[in-house]
Amino acid sequence: MDKVQPGLELLLQRKIGMVAGLNIGFITNHSSVTANLTSAVDTLIESGVKISAIFAPEHGVRGELADGQEFSESIDPRTGIPIFSLYGKTKKPTPEMLKDLDLLLFDIQDVGARFYTFLYTMALAIEACAEHNKRFVVLDRPNPLGGISVEGPVLEPQFSSFVGMYPIPIRYGLTIGETARLFNHEFGIDADLEVVPLDGWRREMWFDQTGLPWIPPSPAMPSLETAVVYPGTCLIEGTNISEGRGTSLPFQITGAPWINGRTLADKLNQAGLPGVRFRPTHFTPNASKYLNEQCEGIQIHVIDRNSFLPVLTGVKIIEVIQQLWPERFEFRQPDQNGRFFFDLLVGTDRIRLGIQAGMSAEEISSNWEPRIGRFISKKEPYLLYN
Repeated sequence: MDKVQPGLELLLQRKIGMVAGLNIGFITNHSSVTANLTSAVDTLIESGVKISAIFAPEHGVRGELADGQEFSESIDPRTGIPIFSLYGKTKKPTPEMLKDLDLLLFDIQDVGARFYTFLYTMALAIEACAEHNKRFVVLDRPNPLGGISVEGPVLEPQFSSFVGMYPIPIRYGLTIGETARLFNHEFGIDADLEVVPLDGWRREMWFDQTGLPWIPPSPAMPSLETAVVYPGTCLIEGTNISEGRGTSLPFQITGAPWINGRTLADKLNQAGLPGVRFRPTHFTPNASKYLNEQCEGIQIHVIDRNSFLPVLTGVKIIEVIQQLWPERFEFRQPDQNGRFFFDLLVGTDRIRLGIQAGMSAEEISSNWEPRIGRFISKKEPYLLYN
């Protein structure tokens, strides 16, 4: 198996001079470790790097907080370094936070799906650096889903939010460093940005081919198998169906108390979706939707991840549930601005309206293909790896 070296390793081994003697703000969480699983914060400090502030994304600097749970500033008990929250009253570093810093360093493992909020923690920090003449450095890490496949609708600007700020597809096929380059140049941020690249990564690599250990980047992302289905089954969060939160298989199982799992599995298997089979299952969530209620539904078994289309699969699951249980299925109610959370996740209202109008997932997906081709051309200048 190939051993990929993340950007953190390259910084420590060959480029430590780029941060030496500077006051560093470090945007990080528990997923930022060296090849021997040592915390990046500890290793950088031991290497003489002056970390003056830590900035924490959603789930906190240790990844212990639930999705959507805001938190405030604190002091790291181990190092005494102040920790600024980027998932609370502010999601963008303020002038006060940045005033004594020379550079912001970013090192967090992403999962390759547009609605993962770490992307926009990074984007807003790049914006803040552009506004206050600070340098921004990304320590690159692999896209767990590889760097080839691109799928799903491209976000429409009126559906911009913290689960999708820019017009990219749901599955975008870029590393976090390449994504930073795209955001910075294509969308007009224009910060002083540098990416410390991966060593040994190839675009066709899945995470389990990198030789790196999987560290769950958030509480409901326990495995690579979860990340593989997540670009599609996260869409279920925008409905009254359980996406499996509060179970040992979040995003891999889905259902509700009023669903017949056998009926749903049979209908989905008959659809012949590529690379996937569905098995009826029972589960009782201990958190989130249907707390302590027995649910029936399906487990998603990916049998060929290279042909599997997660976004199409997620839309198909919702389409079939809507068909079978139209009197029980609902999209979550819109917010005070009239925006459905489902629409924010998919980046358009066309999918919801299509499902409600009786369109098939296959018909719906054909409408996003033209914009996918344009995105693939747009991202080419920002690729760092063959």
